[in-house]
Amino acid sequence: MADFSSLDALLTGTVHVPADPEFIPSTSGFNLAIVHEPEAVVMVANADDVAHVVRFAAQNGLAVTVQATGHGAESPFSGGILVNTANLDTVSVDAGAKLATVGAGVRWAAVIAAAADAGLAPIGGASPTVGVVGLITGGGLGPLARSHGFSSDYARGFTAVVGTGEIVEASTTVNPDLFWALRGGKKNVPAIVTEVRIALVELERLYAGTLMFEEQHMESVARAWADWTATADPDLTTSIAVMRFPDFEQVPPPLRGRTLLLLRAAYPGDLARGEKLTAPLRAFAPVYLGGMGPLAARDVAQIHNDPTEPAPGWASGGLLSTIDQDLITAWLGVVGAGRQLPAVMVEIRHLGSATATDVAEGSAVGGRAAGFTLTFVGAPNAALFTGPVPAAADALLAAVGPWLAPETNKNFVGVGRPGQTGAPWSTAAAARLAEVRAAYDPDGVLA
Repeated sequence: MADFSSLDALLTGTVHVPADPEFIPSTSGFNLAIVHEPEAVVMVANADDVAHVVRFAAQNGLAVTVQATGHGAESPFSGGILVNTANLDTVSVDAGAKLATVGAGVRWAAVIAAAADAGLAPIGGASPTVGVVGLITGGGLGPLARSHGFSSDYARGFTAVVGTGEIVEASTTVNPDLFWALRGGKKNVPAIVTEVRIALVELERLYAGTLMFEEQHMESVARAWADWTATADPDLTTSIAVMRFPDFEQVPPPLRGRTLLLLRAAYPGDLARGEKLTAPLRAFAPVYLGGMGPLAARDVAQIHNDPTEPAPGWASGGLLSTIDQDLITAWLGVVGAGRQLPAVMVEIRHLGSATATDVAEGSAVGGRAAGFTLTFVGAPNAALFTGPVPAAADALLAAVGPWLAPETNKNFVGVGRPGQTGAPWSTAAAARLAEVRAAYDPDGVLA
């Protein structure tokens, strides 16, 4: 066992070992099903703390991994040191430069609020509680994917600690190879980000919302939407999701115990045009609940209304090259009306348009050629995560296999289903990531 007291003496932050009462809260993340068991967890206070941890780990033969919010945790981390960046939680906005400077522990809600005060908006994901750095380093797809592309496309620079223990900058002009990797390379990148600078866009209002359709209309809506996407406006992002609401008192009575199909849309342009573009969606079938209309950009999280409190979670998925009526038949065969499935949500999002075009200098983001995402979110019962939930996800992936894209995106793989969901990077990108890793973490300190 390493002498962590000597590390603690170097830090502004704090080291916690398993005997400490703060250890479990410090290792816990948003997904309560993932329980990390490191030798120590460090609540870092700045980039210097991270550098000290990495150098200490190298000297003691320990691996290092990092967590901010824990949304993207796929498997438990055992042994070594866990760096928790939650306290790197500052956000500043330069309205003139349309730039936000964001600490590694910041969640999207804080950036959305700070930017909105200046009439600006970040291009983030669907959930306000997801960490900014975790989403960007995997790419990041949200309600404005078709109009604005991946979240990582808006990264303008990183401060990070690499595997050698050095604090470095990464941008188009400084360490450009590391900058390329940080935009989409996820955990294959040999660096712990402590700060990211992201470009903001001028956006105060959207035309957006969610339409809910009853179970008997699921098939007709899904089929109509699939046909409609072929000619959808390039700036309009939509998705369909089968949602299974539990029969709990906490769930509003109109939703309690029901299975519904949700159709979500977001258009960041003229409101009258947004209303016209989304009119066909409202005509697919009688709308049970919900609607579409003007929405303040600061309220963008209302579109997907993702959970905001930690809970056990299990998710998997991938990308679809395209969709057609046969795909909808296969999809509904697993998740459609009357099917019993240990899942909260099964979603398909429309991509293309801005997501298909890489940034001028290139990035490591995987899956730009895909036209749609596929997500399976299991029922939040950890007892089901070793049997029924993975089996149901496997059945879904097998059913839609002919449409799965050969290259997926790391943020959409979830726990991953080997051999089914495609490679998270092209062969060339994977080789380049390996080169970057060898250059910045030659001893493999960063797990």
